[in-house]
Amino acid sequence: MRLIKSNTSIDFISYGKYAIVFSALLILVSFVSFSMEKLSFGVDFTGGVVIEVGYPQAVGLDEVRGALDDGGYPGATVQHFGSSDAVMIRLASEEGADSSDVSTRVMQSLQAENSAAELRRVEFVGPQVGDELINKGGLALLYTVIAILIYVIVRFHWKLATGAVVALVHDVLITLGVFSLFHLDFDLTVLAALLAVIGYSLNDTIVVFDRIRENFRRMRKATPVEVVNASINQTLSRTLMTSGTTILTLLALFFLGGEVIHGFATALLIGIFIGTYSSIFVASALALRLKITSQDLFPPKEEDAEKASRVTR
Repeated sequence: MRLIKSNTSIDFISYGKYAIVFSALLILVSFVSFSMEKLSFGVDFTGGVVIEVGYPQAVGLDEVRGALDDGGYPGATVQHFGSSDAVMIRLASEEGADSSDVSTRVMQSLQAENSAAELRRVEFVGPQVGDELINKGGLALLYTVIAILIYVIVRFHWKLATGAVVALVHDVLITLGVFSLFHLDFDLTVLAALLAVIGYSLNDTIVVFDRIRENFRRMRKATPVEVVNASINQTLSRTLMTSGTTILTLLALFFLGGEVIHGFATALLIGIFIGTYSSIFVASALALRLKITSQDLFPPKEEDAEKASRVTR
């Protein structure tokens, strides 16, 4: 049983103007959110103290949060670490505070509630390290996009490369906008998810571009719009199956994986939804607006050589 019928012929390009309006609204909301709210950077980027605490038996997170609230740390991030009897506590950096003093006061608060709590590990991330991570993370995203642009130009054509890169930037901006709008913590795991989103979205786009190039060779009398529509329809089943199975896995991580990977799963879920949409409505549509033709992908000299080789056979 096929998910999508082989003779499907949805006119995706005709919905292009609606997709442009939808994408423009999402990006506008993202920029407004950036300007007003900015991103809620986690301890990895802002600096702070990470404390791992062990208990002889399973402990509830509400119990730990209550003890920290009573001790003067209401903004602490608390999550299970590996098992239900180990807890990781993240505290934002305090100016002039020493990490050993902070960990001592935290442990006093926890042991006042449960005397069996024991300190296992303390890590301090300075603000300077956090700034370096932000800069390096931004550079990693930039270098990735530049490398992808070069790759797609070499493999296809600059018109398709422009569509692919615009789609990737579109996906990243909207994903970041959601994190900014809903005040979700942005840490290193979310940054890793963004890089994974870029790779996933590019993979979908490359599959469509491969089919577009193949159809430009096969559908000689078809217009570019007809070629692009046929290519998207022919790869639609594969796109939906891949996205669907990935989303099922991420939903399991989101609901069952715990707080440690909650941000990672959230970013990937948002990115895959937006990436699937952009591979269908953004990348190829932009290439059409740049007037992609078969001559761009198969210059006359290459076509003449291909015909000559067929004659000699």
